[in-house]
Amino acid sequence: MAYDRWRLTGDALPELGIRVSGKVSPRHCVELARTAEDLGLASVWFAENPFQRGVLATAGACAAATKRVRIGVGVVNPYSRHPALIAMEFAALDELSDGRTVLGIGSGIAAAMSQMGFAVDRPVTAVREAIAIIHAMLAGDKVTYRGRVFSVDGARLGFRARELPIYMAAAGERALRACGEIADGLIVSNLTPPRSTERLARMVGDAAAHANRKMPRIVQYVPCVVRPDGDAARQAVKAVLGEMLTSFWPTNDDWPPAKERIVEESGVPRHDFAAALVGLRRDDSADVVLDERFVAALAIAGTAEECLRQAAHYRRAGVDELALTFAGAQPLEDMAYLCSPRGP
Repeated sequence: MAYDRWRLTGDALPELGIRVSGKVSPRHCVELARTAEDLGLASVWFAENPFQRGVLATAGACAAATKRVRIGVGVVNPYSRHPALIAMEFAALDELSDGRTVLGIGSGIAAAMSQMGFAVDRPVTAVREAIAIIHAMLAGDKVTYRGRVFSVDGARLGFRARELPIYMAAAGERALRACGEIADGLIVSNLTPPRSTERLARMVGDAAAHANRKMPRIVQYVPCVVRPDGDAARQAVKAVLGEMLTSFWPTNDDWPPAKERIVEESGVPRHDFAAALVGLRRDDSADVVLDERFVAALAIAGTAEECLRQAAHYRRAGVDELALTFAGAQPLEDMAYLCSPRGP
């Protein structure tokens, strides 16, 4: 890979991939996936967020347009897609990709699920049951399962499938324990600083060891802007951070424990974090509201060397693979610059 130059310094890097979402047109996603493969990146991850473009058609197109990169989809939820349907769809995607598919599953965003009429009941139990059903169906079994949330009765795929890797999105204690016990990997979401990732990795590892399983692989999503002008890159990434914070942070001041812990580990005092959210929600510019502390904790931004140094920090926190969202107007150029052995 072109960024092997960094490995000469002795700092270990996680594998690097890209993350795209339903905000990006399918044709542009294919262009990004082809470029990622050409540049030697390891994976393309598709984030399915409610009310944006569905990702399975795009993931299939990218699988057909590439030969080497892993095709990760994370996360889908078992409420809007029954576990049997997930098994059907992802077996087909894995067949199309010649065994390169990784399934990420989670309970979904509760507010969005409510908008669609789904009650997110017993989310950890739901994911546990979904993974059990999916694994059994991909193994070719005739599955009868009576769970607290999901059931199947004599269900079997009508074609030969492969038992593909299943990752879990998790942040709470019960979900992390379940991930260590039953999943092949952990997906760490955006807006998670390295100190938090280190804690999550430790909890998953403890659960896996207790269950006599190997440590699940850890992939983390992180927004990224990489430019020869590092200061410009750090300014540019603030816009996507502001959008993420207003979209995915609670609108009231009563944050769940997992969010409180992330703020504590970000290095940004709670009152400053809360004040930034207030400013963003009244449409103050993210350039003004978010200072360098937010960028350092929640993004990767700067020159290529600075970004690779930050990526090495995530590796030390336990991350095996970084899925970078190349934010801004020039993702193809930024990807090429990051992976260039000589810079611009």
